[in-house]
This record gives sequence, C-alpha cells and structure tokens, in this order.
Amino acid sequence: MNKYELALVVSANVEEEVRNAVVEQVKELITRFDGTITDPGTCEKKKLAYEIQKMSEGFFDFIKFEAEGTCPAEVESRLRIMDNVLRFLIVKDGE
Repeated sequence: MNKYELALVVSANVEEEVRNAVVEQVKELITRFDGTITDPGTCEKKKLAYEIQKMSEGFFDFIKFEAEGTCPAEVESRLRIMDNVLRFLIVKDGE
C-alpha cells in the first residue's frame, strides 16, 4: 500500500452542510476504491493566490490515505466532475 495526500479546495460560496457533504463524498470515494483514510484533515478557509471561477477564497482540506496505485486515478476522475470542487491534487506521500 502506498501513502497519499489529497489537497482539496472547495468553493467558499457554499454553505457548511454542502461543504461537509462534498468532503464526505470524497472520503467515500477513497474507501470505495479500497483506500483507508489515515488522517481526515481539517478544513480551513484561506485566501487563494489567484482567482478561480471569480472566487478569491476557498476551503482547503488535506486528507491523508493509504491505497493501491490505481485508487488515486479513480478518485481524480470522479473529482474532475464534482460541483463545488475548485482544485485538487493527489501526491504520493514520502514519509
């Protein structure tokens, strides 16, 4: 199993319930593709370095998980079409 970290930026223009639902959907995606979440992360509202879709703020969430090599590609393909997800990045954790 490889260790990964997912950086997720969710729109700041949505309510807390919607934001929490998006993060839960992402966590369910990870577990659906045989990943195990090791650190669910915390959500923080931060100013973006540049505007994305005319927004200057977003909620940043960092999720650490362990999975096989095929899991990140599957999760990324689903994240691309999710509403309210501004940006995401999955990197292999070198710890």
